[in-house]
This record gives sequence, C-alpha cells and structure tokens, in this order.
Amino acid sequence: MTVLGISAPHIGHLYSAVIADAIFRFENLLRPNPGNIFTTGTDEHGTKIQQAAAQNSIPVDEYCRGVSGRYRDLFKEMGVNYTDFIRTTEPRHFSAVGKFWGELRKRDLIYSKNYSGWYCVSDETFLTDSQLREDEKGGKFSLESGHPAEWTEELNYMFKLGMFQQEVIRWASREGSVRPKKFQKILLDNLEEPLPDISVSRPASRVHWAIPVPDDPSQTVYVWLDALVNYLTCSGYPDDMKMWPPSVQVIGKDILKFHGIYWPAFLIANDMEPPGSLFVHSHWTVDGQKMSKSRGNVVDPSDRASTYTSEGLRYFLLREGVAHSDGNYSDVKIFRFLNAELADTLGNLLSRCCAKSLNPQQIRPAFDPEIFQELLKLDATKKLIDSLEVLPGKCLAHYQENNFYLVVDTVMAALHAGNNFFETTRPWELKKGTEEQIKRLEAIICLTMETLRICGIILQPIVPKLTGQLLDKLAIGQRQWKDCEDFLWKSTGRNQENLSSASSVLFRRLQLEKGEKVASSQGR
Repeated sequence: MTVLGISAPHIGHLYSAVIADAIFRFENLLRPNPGNIFTTGTDEHGTKIQQAAAQNSIPVDEYCRGVSGRYRDLFKEMGVNYTDFIRTTEPRHFSAVGKFWGELRKRDLIYSKNYSGWYCVSDETFLTDSQLREDEKGGKFSLESGHPAEWTEELNYMFKLGMFQQEVIRWASREGSVRPKKFQKILLDNLEEPLPDISVSRPASRVHWAIPVPDDPSQTVYVWLDALVNYLTCSGYPDDMKMWPPSVQVIGKDILKFHGIYWPAFLIANDMEPPGSLFVHSHWTVDGQKMSKSRGNVVDPSDRASTYTSEGLRYFLLREGVAHSDGNYSDVKIFRFLNAELADTLGNLLSRCCAKSLNPQQIRPAFDPEIFQELLKLDATKKLIDSLEVLPGKCLAHYQENNFYLVVDTVMAALHAGNNFFETTRPWELKKGTEEQIKRLEAIICLTMETLRICGIILQPIVPKLTGQLLDKLAIGQRQWKDCEDFLWKSTGRNQENLSSASSVLFRRLQLEKGEKVASSQGR
C-alpha cells in the first residue's frame, strides 16, 4: 500500500509506486493469491491543495481531478499494477473517515481546545520548538523540510496521542516493523520525547477543502488523519474489512512521523492492528543536487520515459535506488546502464540464440544430457551452472529485503556468465558442421535459453513488460517463482518447443543524435 501527494508526479512519486508494485508482483510470483491487494492513490485535501488550485485559477475539484488523472496515466504507462486507486475525495472515503472519527470520539480520545503553535502549511503540521529553526530576520522554518512556519491560534479538536506512546514504542521496536533499520532508529529516537496531544481538525473558515468533522461543520478533519484512513477505505472499512493489517506500507522518509507515530496510535486507539511493516525509502537528487522547482531540475517521468522507455526508466529507478540513502538521477547513468545491461547483456544474448543464422528451425531445443556432460568439462560451463544454481536463493533473499538493486546485480552476474559461456563455446562455428556438431550447437542454445528463462522469471517484478516479451519469445508457459528453481539439468527433461514469431529485440540501444551529448552527472 502506498499513497501519494497531489502535486504533479515526479520521479520520487513514481519511485514509491514502482517499489510497491515490485513488492506486490514478487509476492504473487512467490505465493500466488488472487486475494492480495495493492493500493495507491492521491491525497487531495488540505491547505496546499486550496492554494495550488487558486494559483492555477481553477476550481479545487477540477485541479484534483486533473492531477489525479496524471497519476493514473503515469502508472498505466509504467506498468504499476494496483488493485485499487483511492482518491481521498471519494464518497466511500468520506464514510470511512466519518466512522473512524466517530469511534475515536466514542472512546473519549478526541476533545476540543483552543490551540496555538507554529504551523507549517507546506508540511501541513504543527511543529514543536525542537522541530523549528530561526533565520537572521526572526522567521521560523521547519528544521526538516526548510519550509516556513507561521504562528497560528485557533479552536481545534485534539487527539490524546500521549496515551498511546508506550504501545507505539512497542510496535516500532519489533523486528521488521520499520525497514531499513536506519529509519527504525530515527523513529525510536523521536519516540524518546513525550508525545504531546495533536490537533486533528482545522477551522473550516481556514481549511474548507477537507472532510467536515461529523456533527461540527465549523471544523474540518486534519489532512493527516484523513489521508491515513485511506488504507482502511481500500480495505473495505467499516463494512467489509479484508486483508488487514497490510503486510507492508511503502512511504518516503519525509512522512515517517505520520506513518510511524500518528498512524499506529490512531489504529491502536481504535483497537486495530498497525501495519506489519513500514518500508521507508529515501529521496532522489538530480546530478547531485536536491530536486526542486526553483532549480528547474524536477524530473518528469513521462518525459524521460519517452526517451528511455517506460521499462527502461522503471529498471533504472529500481536498479539504482537504495532505500537507506538518497539516489542520484542522471541521464549519463541511465543511458549507460540501459545500454550495457538491458540492450547488451540481456537483450543481445536473446537475439544471438534466436538468430535464424544460428537457429534456423526457430526452436528451444530439447535437453541432451550426454552433450551437457561434455560441456561441463569447460570452466565457462561450470561457472554458469554454479551461478544459476545459487541465483534463485540469493535473489529470493534480496527480494524479501526489498533490495531490488541487489537482485539486478545478481542476475546480471549470471547473465555475464551466460554471455561468457556463449562466447567460449563459439556456436557460430558449428552451424555448418556435422550432425554431432549441430547437436552440440543446439545444446549450447538450449543452455543459453535456460539461462534467459531463469533470469527472465526472476526479473519479472522489476521489468514486467520486458520479461513478458522475453518469456513469450522463448515459449515459456510456467513463470512462477518455483519454476526458476526447476533447473533443466536436474529435471526429467523437456521437449523441444517452437519459438514465438515475436521480435527477439528486447531493448534497442539508445543512440545520441549527431552532435548531441548526455548531460554530465555525479555518481551515487
């Protein structure tokens, strides 16, 4: 589960979505279950939305509809295979928030109070003194985000957050509750200070674009109570709850406080289980600089996908991104990675063993155990087999930690071994040879295609369209995780299969126009 903001989508938003999608696809690859759900969507309420719509001189609902549509279009383009897309302006969500609020009121956990404090509009939260910094002119700013804060005094409803501090600490201390461990430590450090009660409403006169507080139209529900309840809405709350608690929620590091403190407290207060795990990812810089509108370096994923393809961009984000540290987007790196790995290492190996000059019958040859034993006398074959036999186990461990970059590194090492095997055995020298040489040629093609089959199955959560094309070309029917552990040389044998007529070109090398240069960049 993941929820996004309502600003125009950039690669940070896409990164959250493709992480969640890869986790979901892997789970279904490992343990197929039609009941699994993956939700995403747009958080559409609050002061920021009001201001953005006003700046664009359009009605707020129209602004939200337009931006939400851009997210849907982007996700469709990028193969983000969600089961539910939630907009927090939907009637079903209003009902869920109203019910959740009512349950908190019934438990006497919400009360009315005149409240004053430093409020950051951009972060949509009140800040404590320890969360503020002051400039030389006396202005107050959020220490974490750098956005300005203003003194605000108003009547609010308050939630008794402090009552649940120890229970939140117990949840946050559990092994795997917050990953990577770096962010679990940050969260637990924040929980060392006493938690104050928090404001969970705003005056409707100031924040009108929000869900009205039940039985009090003068107040609207605080956006970070409203937005968090979206997860319950997608699970059928309150009428038909399913798949709760979620096994994992994917968030950016900037919203850890809301998901790691407020959210479990709200749930525990309503006698509900907190999420099984929060997976927290870091942000993206661009050529070593923070991404911002003022710098003009915000990366539009649709624009970059038109250059690098949707699968190429998706591959780069999962291959280059590491959850514990900020990733660095650069056109130099993406250009280099896609050509070296998708076009050359993976794509070229498929093209070579499917070439009609080498494979005139256009088949996936049957396995010949006798010739296989002969090939095993070569160091290149032994290295390939050794690499393939440990590949599923290694990649399984990396997937379970959501270390997608390590999955890619491990698969690429196996594919390099496959390319080395192909080069060492020199099959092109056998194509006009004796019957025995043709059998050896087919055995080489067979083992090369087995390498591609195993790697293709493993890479499905990362590049689903590309691997689908590869497995289709090789006429591979069985594509679950268990199938990548079923090695050809250890099975009862497989029959010859005809290749599909689809193109064997997986990813065309990126070419620069004459005189064009890729912008310079800094390394990760």
